[in-house]
Amino acid sequence: MRKQEKVLIIEDEPSIAENIAFGLGQEGFDSEWRSTGFEAIDALKKERFSAVILDVGLPDTTGFEVCKEIRSFSQVPILFLTARNEEIDRILGLEIGGDDYVCKPFSVRELVTRVRVILRRSSGNPVSVANHGQPSRRTFGPFEVDEERYQISLHGKLLVLTRYEFRMLRLLLKRPGRVYTREELMYQVWEEPEASGERTVDAHVRSLRAKLREVDSDGDYIKTHRGIGYSMEY
Repeated sequence: MRKQEKVLIIEDEPSIAENIAFGLGQEGFDSEWRSTGFEAIDALKKERFSAVILDVGLPDTTGFEVCKEIRSFSQVPILFLTARNEEIDRILGLEIGGDDYVCKPFSVRELVTRVRVILRRSSGNPVSVANHGQPSRRTFGPFEVDEERYQISLHGKLLVLTRYEFRMLRLLLKRPGRVYTREELMYQVWEEPEASGERTVDAHVRSLRAKLREVDSDGDYIKTHRGIGYSMEY
């Protein structure tokens, strides 16, 4: 792990934040703490952080709203802390751009391990294809994939994607009509597939579809194959 990786802790309970900061420090991380969502957003706009630990229940807003705002200007990895054990809340967190979640009460050791995992996932080099002499931009029907910038456009309009949405869409675009099972998508998109699950894949597909419809309301690009997985048509 690189030294001085800094994690932003967004948590309104001082005792919980202190325990998290201590656990992170034991593993070589630096950290900062903000007790409200608006303070945290301001900090993220002024300073670079390697990851964010974000409590869902905040005094001024919800962690979900904070996540949405962060995703409007940053792709920093986000791990949700939630006291809620409802599946819909966990799925929502992933759909709006969260990378992982831990339910309260939690083990600080497990939390730090999950932070390390999402940092390892995000450290992959997305420009390796372009660096080996292949074109950095490729066209797939109405889509254009820019490998160097880790971006995909539809009908010339840039899609705002999380890195997992990018990887999944890029994979589907390269083999139109090819049906990928959920397990295949997990192992080809996520660097730590054992830390994910089929519902994570479904959540990212729903999010992708919504973003594609924002650009092309009549498009139906990602096809569902019930009991199997997904394919792309364009």
